[in-house]
Amino acid sequence: MILSQTMKRYLPAYLFSIIVLCAPPCHSSDLAPFRTYNQNPVTLIFGLPSAGSAKILGTGQGEMALVFDIASSYATGTSRNEALVLDSETYLINLTGRLGVGERLEIGFEVPYIFHSGGFLDGFIEDYHSTFGFPQGGRDTAPNGRLLLSYQRNASSVFLVDRRSSGIGDIRLNGGYQLYDDRTGSRKIALRASLKLPTGESDQLRGSGGADLAVWLTGSQGFETGAGIWEIFGAGGILTMTQGDLMPEQQRNAVFFGSLGAGWKPLSWLALKVQVDGQTAFYKDSSLDELSSNSAQLIMGGSFFLSRETSLEIAVSEDLVIKTAPDVVFHLAVLHKF
Repeated sequence: MILSQTMKRYLPAYLFSIIVLCAPPCHSSDLAPFRTYNQNPVTLIFGLPSAGSAKILGTGQGEMALVFDIASSYATGTSRNEALVLDSETYLINLTGRLGVGERLEIGFEVPYIFHSGGFLDGFIEDYHSTFGFPQGGRDTAPNGRLLLSYQRNASSVFLVDRRSSGIGDIRLNGGYQLYDDRTGSRKIALRASLKLPTGESDQLRGSGGADLAVWLTGSQGFETGAGIWEIFGAGGILTMTQGDLMPEQQRNAVFFGSLGAGWKPLSWLALKVQVDGQTAFYKDSSLDELSSNSAQLIMGGSFFLSRETSLEIAVSEDLVIKTAPDVVFHLAVLHKF
């Protein structure tokens, strides 16, 4: 029900994007979606990708990015035979790269480093919720700085992480193919794929213990106005997963995901962006929304273009469907093209 209301709320954006895709082509602004994804601790272990740019790099062109995300999660749920606590602060450092190897083809990689801790943001988030009248959801009754990731089912412990730990997550190998690029470069469609390898420790929630394959389409349409350059971008696809170690009997074999956003570049050195990401549930056979509900999150921020080759991306993410994504994610990425 919550997801349905959310989709209705953003229906005008979908209609607006359809209108824009029918507009005449113009100069490209190359405004890519934010390089982040749902970092719920029980979702982060899978190979859910960020939407990625609809522009495939040319032969010999490359891009490196260092992404740093801080995700603060607090969610609890109980039912007749289940008890779940997700109280943590997760730091994700992701080194990514992509390289054009043909006129329409590129390859890439992602190496994530994940650190689960109690963190330092609890007090700040509680004050923020209190100031603007947002519900605390029980966060104010939990100990500040606590790390507790726990799930019990039928009186048995499924997982428990209550001590700080860090290490390499599941490495990904990426690829992309340019399906369409108009002569001006303002209207683009790309086919992308990502293979996640089981390199992270599943018992510490740094990996699923299985391999995942994601395939999706991403597209964009840029256009100019007197107030600057605009771009609409979106993506949609499917993530298929082999059986992992965490909750193999409850894990779904596939989820669908999508993204829709817009960017505005009023100045040569500044771009503002907003996007909504969503995906279907990763787990089944649970009465807890934290596991069995579809998810959606809102990401807002922008990019500062420090030079023609280097840019800084800053954003904040909020959960639109509560308890299915972190309460807040602070996103920072440094990108360099060569």
